[in-house]
Amino acid sequence: MRKRGNLLLMILLVVCISVSAPAQESQEATAVAPAPSDKVSLNLGADLVTRYIWRGQNYGNSPAIQPTLSLNAFGFSIGAWGSYALSRYTFQVNDSVSVQDNYSEIDLFISYHYSFFTLLLTDYYVPIPIDTLPGADYFNWNNNTTWHTLELSLILDGPEKFPIEFIASTLLYGADKGTDTTGVYGQGSTNNFSTYFELSYPFQVKGFTIKPFIGGIPFGSAWYGPKAGINNVGVHVTKEIPISKKYSLPVQGKLVFNPLSKKAYLVFILSI
Repeated sequence: MRKRGNLLLMILLVVCISVSAPAQESQEATAVAPAPSDKVSLNLGADLVTRYIWRGQNYGNSPAIQPTLSLNAFGFSIGAWGSYALSRYTFQVNDSVSVQDNYSEIDLFISYHYSFFTLLLTDYYVPIPIDTLPGADYFNWNNNTTWHTLELSLILDGPEKFPIEFIASTLLYGADKGTDTTGVYGQGSTNNFSTYFELSYPFQVKGFTIKPFIGGIPFGSAWYGPKAGINNVGVHVTKEIPISKKYSLPVQGKLVFNPLSKKAYLVFILSI
């Protein structure tokens, strides 16, 4: 009964906010903020997702609410994005079931857009439930113990006649370490500079935006997988549902395959 009550509360929340907030596209951790312009604008929104899937990885193993807030002006965009799982993360190893706290994440970003290019700096931060560990301190920026990770991304958005999209991202600082003496990624003492590339091409079909994509890594990483390869391939479909003359409600679906981890996901996203 408690789970059913929580679900009804979330549905009511989505309906109420959708009436008062302008619709906008889904934001994932390194997604570009709303396209900046010469006018000052403030964007507020949220996604309700059946699963938080980022670059072919499953985070939280649960539906999640993902708010975003950004200020845009003169080509710059600065803001915050978060993800908060609606239930605890559970996984099974042999006959043992482990239960962890609800997955949560808060990311800050700043970007600059010029012509077809955007330069994006993102700070990823994933709180952990054990507050006594050094990494749990949000203000801890020691490269050896922090749970912050800085990433620099270059994004290309092609012109309307050829709307190809390309992302190149590299983790520069923080919780992204190389291998230890046994070859395990993430346990070393030096930065790994994990890198990710993604290519996509959106097009329109009868009111739907369809965007096939493919992403991969050139070398191993604790973030993406132990070896080079394709880790994120699939299709992203978006449709705008009119609510009134001023507002529309984007609904999205994503079919994602991760050949490196041999996983597949089908995700539904409601944006408000």
